Amino acid sequence: MALDEPKGEDEVFEEKGTKYVIDKEIYNQAKPINVDFVATPQGSGFRLTSSLSPAQGGGCGSCSC
Repeated sequence: MALDEPKGEDEVFEEKGTKYVIDKEIYNQAKPINVDFVATPQGSGFRLTSSLSPAQGGGCGSCSC
């Protein structure tokens, strides 16, 4: 994940009060996308799940897509 301004080829969506910018083509392949903040004894961060996630049979995994 990175901070970015939306461009013409981007989709903007909001999840739990935070706006996200993603390439429209990837968004159409990956939706629905869920973003969760998780805290564990090992640390904290964002967990992204989508139709591309391994549990759903895709190949996105835990990348910054």
